Amino acid sequence: MNYSPYLILAFVLIISLYFIFRKKKVTIHPLSKADKLLLNNNVDFYINLDDAKKIEFEQKIVQFLAVIKIEGVGLEITQLDRLLVAASAIIPIFGFADWEYKNLTNVVLYPDTFNKDFQFEGGERNIMGMVGSGFMNGQMVLSQSALRHGFSKSAGKENTGIHEFVHLLDKSDGATDGVPENLMTHEYTLPWIKMMHEEMERIEDDKSDINPYAITNQAEFFAVVSEYFFEQPEILKDKHPDLYHILSRIFGQKLAQ
Repeated sequence: MNYSPYLILAFVLIISLYFIFRKKKVTIHPLSKADKLLLNNNVDFYINLDDAKKIEFEQKIVQFLAVIKIEGVGLEITQLDRLLVAASAIIPIFGFADWEYKNLTNVVLYPDTFNKDFQFEGGERNIMGMVGSGFMNGQMVLSQSALRHGFSKSAGKENTGIHEFVHLLDKSDGATDGVPENLMTHEYTLPWIKMMHEEMERIEDDKSDINPYAITNQAEFFAVVSEYFFEQPEILKDKHPDLYHILSRIFGQKLAQ
């Protein structure tokens, strides 16, 4: 039987599109009562949500854990670790309906801080989290102790997990530069850059309560003030109202009353 070349071409195109757009099947494990209790005991962001938003947050946690692999090096991963990693990922994107971390495949937890060569024993080790690049592209490395501390009552305005996932959001437009073009309209880009540098000058002059690590570069400034925004929004709004309002626009969330 002879087939028209056009029919054959159409058939090949359909098959190709099928494999291009076919979504990988993943196993979905709903959160248990014990999981929800862990969130309720450890994640203030979750605690402050109303019942409907809590359900939405839980669903996003489940979806994240279904596609992102979380593994440990030199330690055993607990369910609390998995939930805190997922919460760190979901908090910054909770204002967006269908965000996916397309630039992430797995998260690796180390027991404690590590160095630039990913060594967590001996020598100088002061890194609490890192978004991988080069051969580590698609991976994130976090200190388990820093991750857990970030969700503790004593962490204040700092949260390592949120910090690193904000870097991923920043990187999603192709450049980790503190200007998340995928999250903000063009009209806010220049005002945001101006605001960053004005606040960095105040930090240098010791006239700001923002963590001095923020003056490292624009990317670190964005990540540091984002931690502040999610951990202590009321204080940020009071002390830095302009920063609070533009971060509310960037993340699509108004957290302060």
